[in-house]
Amino acid sequence: MPEISINGPAGRIEARYHHVPDKESPIALILHPHPQFGGTMNNQIVYHLYYSFVRRGFSVLRFNFRGVGRSQGLFDNGPGELADAAAALDWLQIYNPDARSCWISGVSFGAWISMQLLMRRPEITGFISVAPPANLYDFSFLAPCPSSGLFVNGSADRVVPSEDVEKLVKKLKAQKGIVIEHEVVPDANHFFEGKTEELMEIIDNYLDQNVGPAVL
Repeated sequence: MPEISINGPAGRIEARYHHVPDKESPIALILHPHPQFGGTMNNQIVYHLYYSFVRRGFSVLRFNFRGVGRSQGLFDNGPGELADAAAALDWLQIYNPDARSCWISGVSFGAWISMQLLMRRPEITGFISVAPPANLYDFSFLAPCPSSGLFVNGSADRVVPSEDVEKLVKKLKAQKGIVIEHEVVPDANHFFEGKTEELMEIIDNYLDQNVGPAVL
C-alpha cells in the first residue's frame, strides 16, 4: 500500500494506492467523510471499503481532500473537493488506461462528492454510497442517475435520518435502465460505531453479486 502524491488543483494530494499488474484490472476510488469533522482517508469505513475492492482484484486509490493530512490547500465546502476527486480519478485512469471498469465509493460528505463525480464521468460503472447526507446537501443533480449502485445507512443515524435517504432512493428507483439497491443497518448511527462488521457484510455481499467474490 504505497504512499503517493498526486498533483491536484490546490497543490499536492496525499494518497494511498494499491496497484494490480493486470492491465485490464478494474479500478476504484474511495472518498472520505467531512474534513471539518475529522474525516480522513484513514477513516475506518474508508479503510474497509478500500480493502473490499483490493480483495476483488481492483487497483484502488484513497486520498485526503485538500487541507487534510499532508494534502495542500484549504477546505472548500464542495467544489474544491470535487476537483480533488476528479484529479485523483484522472491519476488513477492514467496509470490504468485499459481498466475494464471503474467504481466509486464515498462515506457521508464523500458520498455526496462521489455522486457529483459520477454525474460528470460516464466511465464510472458502479457506486457504493455510505451514509449519504441526503438532508444536508442537494442531491437533485442525480437526474437521471447514470449508473446502478448501492446506498447504505444506519437506522439510528441522528445526523442523516433514514427517511431522508429513503426519499432519495425512492426517486432514483423510479428511473429506468439502472438498479438502485438500498440497505439499512439496524441500530447503526452515522458513524456505524460498533456496526462496521454488519455494514461491510452488506457491502461485500453487494460486491460479490455485482463484481465477483473476493480473490485475496
